[in-house]
Amino acid sequence: MVSRRSVRVKVMQLLYAKNRDKDLSDSKVLRAYDDALEKSFELYLLTLYIFLQTTKVALADQKKRLSKHLPSEVDKKFSAKLYNNDLIQSMVKNQKLQSMFQKLRFPVLIDEDICKRLYKDFQKQEAYSGYILKETADADHREILLELFRSMRKDEFFSEVLEDHYPNWNDDKSLAIGAVKKTIKQAPNMSEKFYTEFEPDEETAEEFGRQLLEQALEKEDELVKYIEPILNNWDLDRLAIIDMILIQMALAEFMYFPTIPTKVTLNEYVEVSKQYSTAKSKDFINGILDKLMKSLMDEGMIRKEGRGLVN
Repeated sequence: MVSRRSVRVKVMQLLYAKNRDKDLSDSKVLRAYDDALEKSFELYLLTLYIFLQTTKVALADQKKRLSKHLPSEVDKKFSAKLYNNDLIQSMVKNQKLQSMFQKLRFPVLIDEDICKRLYKDFQKQEAYSGYILKETADADHREILLELFRSMRKDEFFSEVLEDHYPNWNDDKSLAIGAVKKTIKQAPNMSEKFYTEFEPDEETAEEFGRQLLEQALEKEDELVKYIEPILNNWDLDRLAIIDMILIQMALAEFMYFPTIPTKVTLNEYVEVSKQYSTAKSKDFINGILDKLMKSLMDEGMIRKEGRGLVN
């Protein structure tokens, strides 16, 4: 589920933490990296759990409507098909998925009132009323479930709940959302362990992310020696810490990751700086990395290889 962009952000955050805490050992930083990746996967599972529990509120809604002394025609025709459809039930009856939810203690962490609130807001939408009153097939269920998930994402309370339990929500939001949407679209034709598809893949997490972190930690002094001459009159102590970390990481990619094009690396770190550093950082980092790239390529310190490579 993790992307190279999200891995770069995690590495940046860990290098920043180590810069702030000199007692933080390299081994602890590496363990924290592994934990951060696991938290990203758990975030997807929690998002999916809240989504499923929100559909379940339809059962209580049906019971309440049918118990009215004078139910309306809509009440009489109402059914809890938002929850009882095959797409949702394929996950509700998935024992391995439910065991994962239990293992991570989601039923304890998430109060049912949260899901009631999300359902109540969605219940007011015309799309849901129309869905209730018409004959429906899997395509209709899928459409309304995606609409429900869209409604949930617009709710600030939903984001607050996720961030309370997983502070990485803002960093990994797009990945978790994309994974849940893909899950909805694939249901009900999924394997019992379908969710493992969204675990961090070895190539991105280990071969790229972990190696990037290791190189940045082990060769910090060497990387700084290459950077200092390019900075000219810049005082390193006055340079934004995040900017220096991003430049070091980009330089490590230039030099130690031969299959990643230099322009891809440069563009990626400029984009990360837009979100995590100062307003002027993107131009500064772009300029420094461009100079570093040209200087080191002239010296033969950057060698790129591989199909589709662009320098």
